[in-house]
Amino acid sequence: MKHDSITRFIGGADIVSKITAGLTRDELTAFPVPGSWSLQQLCVHLLDSDLIAVHRMKRIVAEEAPLLISYDETAFASGLFYHDLDIGRVAELFRLNRLHMGEILQRLPPDAFNRFGIHNQRGKVTLREMVDLYVHHVEHHLKFANEKLAKLGRRPVTVD
Repeated sequence: MKHDSITRFIGGADIVSKITAGLTRDELTAFPVPGSWSLQQLCVHLLDSDLIAVHRMKRIVAEEAPLLISYDETAFASGLFYHDLDIGRVAELFRLNRLHMGEILQRLPPDAFNRFGIHNQRGKVTLREMVDLYVHHVEHHLKFANEKLAKLGRRPVTVD
């Protein structure tokens, strides 16, 4: 696998803390863009999504063609108390999860990235595709976070 993808995966580790830095509770739970998630919900979604992704990646590495089950992100956001969670803890868990998986990814031989699992909706997905997908997942949601931050009069955030 290209070292760049692993570097970018690890480089996103601090994104939740960057998005939430200096925000008040009211700003975190506000809906500056009608019909979309708050910054708090977006950041907890990033954590939950990464926790699930890392579990899938580990299964792809350790098991033969594991079945990877989808989840309902909207149900998670509405049923798991996203607005009540400690955002500092969310940021730290996101950071540690990324660093932990990054260490594993860096130790793998190149051919390990061709290993795959079977997603119940997407079909065959390789470890390489999973890493790239979650690099892009952060970048995708960062656009929405920056739109919300701008509406709150805050500066945009970038991934290192």
